[in-house]
Amino acid sequence: MVREWDPRTASSAEIASLLDTLNAVLAADLPQDPPWRESSMREYLSEVMPGERRISWIAQDDPAPDGTPGDIVGHVHVLLLGGIGVLEVLVHPALRRTGLGREMVRVAARRVWDEGFQSIGVEVVGDTPAVAFYEALGFTREYVETRSVLDLSTVDWPALAEMATEVGAGYHVEFWPGGPPDTLIEAYARAKAEVRDVDDGELRPSSYDPERLRDSLATLHRRGMKPYIVLALHEQTGEVAGLTEVVVPAQHPTRADQYDTIVVRDHRGYGIDRAIKARMLLELRSAEPEVAEVQTWNAQANESMLKVNAELGYRTDRDWCEYGVDVAELVHRLDSHR
Repeated sequence: MVREWDPRTASSAEIASLLDTLNAVLAADLPQDPPWRESSMREYLSEVMPGERRISWIAQDDPAPDGTPGDIVGHVHVLLLGGIGVLEVLVHPALRRTGLGREMVRVAARRVWDEGFQSIGVEVVGDTPAVAFYEALGFTREYVETRSVLDLSTVDWPALAEMATEVGAGYHVEFWPGGPPDTLIEAYARAKAEVRDVDDGELRPSSYDPERLRDSLATLHRRGMKPYIVLALHEQTGEVAGLTEVVVPAQHPTRADQYDTIVVRDHRGYGIDRAIKARMLLELRSAEPEVAEVQTWNAQANESMLKVNAELGYRTDRDWCEYGVDVAELVHRLDSHR
């Protein structure tokens, strides 16, 4: 049975059951990834940015003879933002190829259509069964990034410390755990807006204005995801010349997520990108000793950042793809095959 589900009011047993299915999927599809933990899992599933909505459904096994609710064996949610619904589907590996995934997509797609949205997007991990699943439903690949992972046990820390100092004259680097101070929010947002990359994909949008940036940082904290920021400041103007962001999620605290790394165009060529990423790793080592790995995603055309990552010790892992589909076409296709 697929039913609408609210993680804010769900029982602790339901949250734990969903986590079991998530970790079963990870073990099958991404065995090198760390399992997720229950810490702040409810908040991760329910907290969203202002103006966004997330709608969730679950599929459960039949109840036990004593009336105990069945395990959660499938979960789908759609995040409604801008003009798109962003889909995420989990099906326990033991129940793949039973039609459950297709039914969950059908239920979510029908709701997206009823809400007046025209398109659905989904992130699909390369070399997993999800690729064939979504392509069979008519989704088409629109954007590809490469994920790279850095194993901190392999880092040459003295060399990294030297890299962190190799920034051009006229700049200094600052570390801000929890996010930049409010006095720098406007300069921080300007730096992000100036170099907005139109090819960045639309399923994980960045925040480019001060108020939305504040909202984004607050939402991360509510979801149990602690941001760390390193900035390169231009001493003459006080402007943010470069920035890098890492988030440590309570749900998988041994592997941190690298978010944006940006160097403003007028300040490129001074070694800022490598210096701020090296400084971040040094600070992270002290602030979050449980972190063993850092993962990052880069467009395949972003050769300069891929080069910096390689110098720091990152190793490419696998493709991370964005797929999209017209909602009306998807609903028609799924309804006609019921």
